[in-house]
Amino acid sequence: MSNTPIITSDHKQTIESYRNLISSTGEDLRRPGLVDTPLRAAKAFAHLTIGYHQDLDEIVNEAIFPSTNRELVLVQNIEFYSLCEHHMLPFHGIAHIGYLPNGQVLGLSKFARIVDMFARRLQIQENLSEQVAQAIMDVTGCRGVAVVMDASHMCMMMRGVSKQHSTTRSTAMLGEYKHDNQARNEFLNAIPKRQPAF
Repeated sequence: MSNTPIITSDHKQTIESYRNLISSTGEDLRRPGLVDTPLRAAKAFAHLTIGYHQDLDEIVNEAIFPSTNRELVLVQNIEFYSLCEHHMLPFHGIAHIGYLPNGQVLGLSKFARIVDMFARRLQIQENLSEQVAQAIMDVTGCRGVAVVMDASHMCMMMRGVSKQHSTTRSTAMLGEYKHDNQARNEFLNAIPKRQPAF
């Protein structure tokens, strides 16, 4: 799976939108530092939203393997970057994913690819956690999936309340994790403890 940004056929419209946005600040688009900025911004935005053009089956690429292991499998500290759908400002953090196999396991790199596919869209963190969990449940047929995400949101840090040290934790629990407290606690105790933001 290529990580090359996709510029869609209407990228000229995106470039023009950035030209208008920059002009609205009173800036001069003829200034040397800004001449190519609308094109660069359009390419960056295409990369940051590439998840809309990715398919779960292609991401997984048949990397499902038989296994007799039925115990917790934990993939932790997966960094992610996304854009808040409310202000289109970045939020970023780490994801921890645990699942209980049911006869098959997913190739480890696919967890990061699944996180990226959903993160590279306009998002809110709460939905992102659920989408990642459901995707893993769907492709593995596992007995349960647990996802915890910790993130910092620029919409809270750069504007509005301007709280520089705030972080947000979201969770999603599916299958056995919804009703089995022992399984849930095993997962929560296994993931790294949240560090203070300061």
